[in-house]
Amino acid sequence: MKVNKHTSQVKGHSKSLKWKDVRGKRCRPPITSSELNSSPVMATMIKEHQAAVKKKPAVKRLKKKAKSVSGSKKSTPQPGFKKSHTHANGSSAFTMDNESDDSQDWKAYAQSIQGNGVETSDGPETVRSGRLEGESLHYCAERDDRRNHAVLVMQKGQTLCFRGKCFLTCLYGRVEVMEFTIEEGQQSYPLFSPASHCPLTITALGSTDDTRDEGMEATAILRKYLPPASRKKLVRRISTNSTVILLEPMETSLTRFLSSFTDLSELFSPPMSELMSAVLDTPLNGLGMIPLVSTIEGLSMSKTYRDALSAVVSACRGDMDGCAVILVCGTKNVGKSTFIRTLINTLLNHTTSIDYLEADLGQTEFTPAGCLSLSTVREPLLGPPFTHQRTPDHMIYYGQSSCELDLDRYLESLKSLWRQRSQSRETPIIINTMGWVKGFGFQLLVDMIRFFPVSHVVQLGHGGSTQCPALTPEFLRTAHGCQTHPPAQTALDEFTESHSPPRSYVHIIVQSDFQGVGRQGTAKHQRTNEHRELSLLAYLSQMQSPDPGPVRPLHCLTPYQVPQSAVAVGVTHCEVAPSHMLYAANASLVGLCCLGEKVTSRGGPVLLSQAPICPCVGFGVLRGIDMVRGLYFLLTPVDPSILRKVNCLLLGAISLPSCIVITQPGFEGEMPYVTTDYSFDLTGAGKLRVFKGLARPGQIGMR
Repeated sequence: MKVNKHTSQVKGHSKSLKWKDVRGKRCRPPITSSELNSSPVMATMIKEHQAAVKKKPAVKRLKKKAKSVSGSKKSTPQPGFKKSHTHANGSSAFTMDNESDDSQDWKAYAQSIQGNGVETSDGPETVRSGRLEGESLHYCAERDDRRNHAVLVMQKGQTLCFRGKCFLTCLYGRVEVMEFTIEEGQQSYPLFSPASHCPLTITALGSTDDTRDEGMEATAILRKYLPPASRKKLVRRISTNSTVILLEPMETSLTRFLSSFTDLSELFSPPMSELMSAVLDTPLNGLGMIPLVSTIEGLSMSKTYRDALSAVVSACRGDMDGCAVILVCGTKNVGKSTFIRTLINTLLNHTTSIDYLEADLGQTEFTPAGCLSLSTVREPLLGPPFTHQRTPDHMIYYGQSSCELDLDRYLESLKSLWRQRSQSRETPIIINTMGWVKGFGFQLLVDMIRFFPVSHVVQLGHGGSTQCPALTPEFLRTAHGCQTHPPAQTALDEFTESHSPPRSYVHIIVQSDFQGVGRQGTAKHQRTNEHRELSLLAYLSQMQSPDPGPVRPLHCLTPYQVPQSAVAVGVTHCEVAPSHMLYAANASLVGLCCLGEKVTSRGGPVLLSQAPICPCVGFGVLRGIDMVRGLYFLLTPVDPSILRKVNCLLLGAISLPSCIVITQPGFEGEMPYVTTDYSFDLTGAGKLRVFKGLARPGQIGMR
């Protein structure tokens, strides 16, 4: 594909280290100001943070054995491990020389109350664990209006459940979000808690060093972020088991783009069902955070849920023969995606990266819907899928949110992705599957367990059942798949044609018990089709400028001009007459793919008769077609250096969100691409659906 913009260098992904070689050595790069930049003040703070990190890089980490997620969390100081006297936000130690009279007074005061754990008249007499809400937030949080941030002091075991979005930095102690541990000295992390998903909860874990002089350290830390009156109030609440976090407002090109649509303007506000439980008068509200009272439940983890996390983490940290391959399955709305995010975050406490194979077309984690992909995850997932859209290492555009119309193409696409992964790679890999566990969907699960060298199968259910047969090794010896049949072949048989006995694996059943389990959400933003639209909008938001400013609608962006002779056009989900194909593709989402052979044209558009299985590097909007000049006009966030490799545009059933087309400011009269003069009642008005899968059992022998 020829483009008219200069190329830029694309950095490759470095190969991850072995699991046993990265314990306690996880380093995290700082988030750049172009990614999280909301105001000149915010930009200055980010630059200061980056400079501090360069002086003393943060290290991740764990200095202990794998922590259990099924019991209480205990922490002991690591023998022989010495920390700097005081740290704040990754910077080097503060020096206390030549202190002012004010700081000397603070030092004496801090030492006088060190370790007593009793509050003065400014707050309650005892420190209570549990949810921070209401009046307690006024005692333990202070806001600096000039720099527009807040400092929150939490005691070990206390939690803060909230809606909204923020930028969190741990200044003292440790906190946990979605089972990921954030320690002092590490980078700041963006937290997203929209109304579309379960609210996030911040849990204080306290400090790992009981010998620290918390009074002196707290004074030095608070001096950097709060004025004297505010830090005098908070320093009294700090003890050895305290955690101090910095909360800052967060505004990105993603949040600005989403909020530009009327229906999404309240996405990061509490839904109607939580409005009565929202705490609206706290120092945190002006930062984009709305605390919730204890009647609103955050992430609910059953005992089997925690046991499964512990079992998988322990297996990964043990001496396994090869890498751990964890396949997660279960029916719809049982929390598979949330379980996987929690598992990834837990594993990232112990290693630098996790591999992830996406096999769920409808609820993808890192890409718009309709994609199968292989990704390397290096950062925690502290929000729903639309908040961490990224380009996978390898991706295939299937083009539909379900595979029921072409089962073979679905399985062959997954095999193609698996072949891209080095067989000697020791990084654990998690396989996400669809919620289709009946009929052919169940047979696909049987095939996948046989195709891949699975070490663990985590099967989620609810109500005491798994809603389908338990996928135990014994069951698989006699089960039939779509492409495999007993006696079962192993993954090695599939790829090398060797003949070895079937490989066993660990089967774990998780019973979900959260509110609404097994049912699709009915509130605004909580339906699965809305989740798919949010992911696609998040992807398109990458075309917005990272700098603060007004949002530019898609029709205001300058498209690439692509010669029709340079790319082929195909349709993945239905049969379209060649004379109608460009009409169907105009103003639609297309996958930007790379065919193995060169595209040749005899003059005019190049049309594909069937959908290929080929690499996909991203997505674009085919804004217009100029038949006179033979040009496609394409909008895409894909870098020009990558775009030059594209020679195929695939049109699928994933359509643009209606708000993109309906909301086109600046037009008068009839809006482009929108018409009301249409009826699906007319014969032939709808798309043709051709089923390419297997015949149903009742239809066998009837042809």
